[in-house]
Amino acid sequence: MIAVTGVSGQLGRLVIEKLLKTQAASNIVALVRTPAKVADLAEKGMIVRQADYDDEASFVSALAGVEKLLLISSSEIGKRASQHSNVINAAKKAGVKLIAYTSVLHADRSPLGLAAEHVATEAMLKESGVPYALLRNGWYTENYMASVPVAVQHGALLGAAEDGKIASASREDYAEAASVVIQQADVAGKVFELAGDESYTLSQLAAEIGKQAGKTVAYQNLPVADYQSTLESFGLPAPLANLIANSDGGAAKGGLFDDSRTLSALIGRATTPLAQSVKAALGN
Repeated sequence: MIAVTGVSGQLGRLVIEKLLKTQAASNIVALVRTPAKVADLAEKGMIVRQADYDDEASFVSALAGVEKLLLISSSEIGKRASQHSNVINAAKKAGVKLIAYTSVLHADRSPLGLAAEHVATEAMLKESGVPYALLRNGWYTENYMASVPVAVQHGALLGAAEDGKIASASREDYAEAASVVIQQADVAGKVFELAGDESYTLSQLAAEIGKQAGKTVAYQNLPVADYQSTLESFGLPAPLANLIANSDGGAAKGGLFDDSRTLSALIGRATTPLAQSVKAALGN
């Protein structure tokens, strides 16, 4: 059986949808903190089991009979390392034969602050003795699409990425890659650096938004600290504002760029074009 963590989240849900195209529902174990949130999956014949990242014992029970585990990284930044440790330890106790983990692009040399917990998790996987594969996901295009309507309204896209190239892909692209890898044989020990086929700067993103919206949208680059303060003034919690601003700063240093096209090769198609994502964000 194949188990997937975090199935009530956006990426987890998409992975499940992809797996259902090639796997019987009874061969998929959906792991979630609150099973009631995914009652529809149980109705489809999927095995839904309660598992909490903070509770190793819950994962030991939930992973009974599971051969392959897709460990989707926790969304609780700052707690990820300890939570992932719980899952990895549980997987070892349960006899899981492969763990595929969603890490971050070029984690071992990434300038992004959020990479630290991914690096720690990768080290734990190596030390565990459980065969594993690393899905080092690049930036999700959706991370920028939430800013599109505001950029159109004010005629400006704010950021701190300078002229850094961003090779993002859609969440669906990454979900499809995860479903492919977890079903493949002989992926243990492999590292997949995953990013979009095309890259762009935030200035180019602003230009694309303006082109589709029919008005001028300029990119306004700010120092990382100023960008964080601006995001907080918009009502974002400080930790989230810090994450976004720090990631833009990492992009300025090349942290969100990769031109290997490993992702499109893995899924057998081109990654979702930026223009298509902008169109959707504009509701066109």
